[in-house]
Amino acid sequence: MKTGDRVLIAPQVTGRADWTEATVIEVEKNPYVGIVITAKADDGEIFFEKEDMFKRLDNEVCTQ
Repeated sequence: MKTGDRVLIAPQVTGRADWTEATVIEVEKNPYVGIVITAKADDGEIFFEKEDMFKRLDNEVCTQ
């Protein structure tokens, strides 16, 4: 993941009922926990957590 990517944030991070769409604003290589993603939700709220709590949103459409 990189800055500007669109992601979904796990409900365990946000406390919301479903996955939340957001934009990555920072990617940090933390020597203790690994990669930490900071993302800003569409409503302006900011969340951060280890990268395994984020899913990349792909805009590709399957044509099969």
